[in-house]
Amino acid sequence: MRWLSLLALASMAVGLPTRAAIIEAGWVGTWAAAPQPPLAGTLATYRNQSLRLIVHTSTGGTQVRIRISNLFGTAPLVIADAHIARRAGGADIDPGTDRRLTFDGHPSVTVPARSTMLSDPVDLDIPALSDLAISLFLPNATAATTTHFLAMQTSYVSTTSGDTTAAAHLPAAKPIESWPFLTGVDVVAAPGGSAIVAFGDSVVDGDGSSPDADRRWPDALAARLQRSAGTAPATSVLNQGLIGNRLLRDSPHQAGSPVGRGFGPAGLDRFQRDALEQPGVRSIIIRLGINDIGLPGAIAPAAERASAASLIAGYRQLIARARKRGVRIVGTTLSPFEHTTIAPGYYTPAKEAVRQAVNHWIRSSGAFDAVVDFDQVLRDPAHPARLLPGYDSGDHLHPNDAGYAAMADAVPLTSG
Repeated sequence: MRWLSLLALASMAVGLPTRAAIIEAGWVGTWAAAPQPPLAGTLATYRNQSLRLIVHTSTGGTQVRIRISNLFGTAPLVIADAHIARRAGGADIDPGTDRRLTFDGHPSVTVPARSTMLSDPVDLDIPALSDLAISLFLPNATAATTTHFLAMQTSYVSTTSGDTTAAAHLPAAKPIESWPFLTGVDVVAAPGGSAIVAFGDSVVDGDGSSPDADRRWPDALAARLQRSAGTAPATSVLNQGLIGNRLLRDSPHQAGSPVGRGFGPAGLDRFQRDALEQPGVRSIIIRLGINDIGLPGAIAPAAERASAASLIAGYRQLIARARKRGVRIVGTTLSPFEHTTIAPGYYTPAKEAVRQAVNHWIRSSGAFDAVVDFDQVLRDPAHPARLLPGYDSGDHLHPNDAGYAAMADAVPLTSG
């Protein structure tokens, strides 16, 4: 088993032509969220209203741009005005940092269905580990058909009509708990800066952590990297977790989903977009597969049951694709889930046997460039099929803040 440090992985020279295209002009992602269709019964519609979306940076920079996604939309997305600023608190911004965003030089943009659009860069000093507010004015009736459901962060929508994207205080702000349309914030970082993508399911997404506290394990890892960087080039951490995500199959269909994918597309399908194409990516941490094991026979059809062999074949595909792109890939073991309350039948002894077989392969195969043993970190030594009670959020599947901090601490930042 190879236990290379994340700092070492992030700094390794790769020298492939494709890398130059990814790290273009020093752009590095500082925040990201995987796009997904809305869950059944959660489709929000906005009209003549402003969204103020709150995000937490992982690394700093001197210029910034945003990424808007209409990936699951069936109609064009019209944004009549867009601003970015440092957050002062709640729905308020620091007006001295407010910047209007443009798209190909225009203050408004129409994003075609199934498409993504980058804003033009603006000059703004972005501190690491700080909060930004991205404000979008939606003049027409706009259904949030592309969103990120499990934000674990309060954002806001104006309840008054009109463009309030530049307002220091968003009038009559209503809280929302998702990130509609916004999927990325990039910065021009110091030379040599790079990104680590945390790619996976709800344990990457931060389910079970404290809302509005940035206690997901990718957040804790970003904070550790900033503290440890010293004079070295900064490394960001991009959270590409997705609740309900599976490696091999789309998540179970939700009635009313516009594309029939419920929580979102399979990890194999979204890996290119959400991991390999992230600006500045040099390494990817994979935490994915527990829903392939648990969901069939519980929420998904039993016929979709995944074997250890099929999961291993899926991991090998991710590994091959990452190496072809010159990106390092880190595997993590699947943590315990006995007695989970997610759904009846999610855990069975037969499913536990699959988890153990997968973990054995991750630890012993040498297929990944490095391994982080989250199972060892989170399991109860007295009952290894269960989460340690002090790390359990209460559903016996997702860690709490302490568990997520322990996961981040398990990622080695020094060689060894």
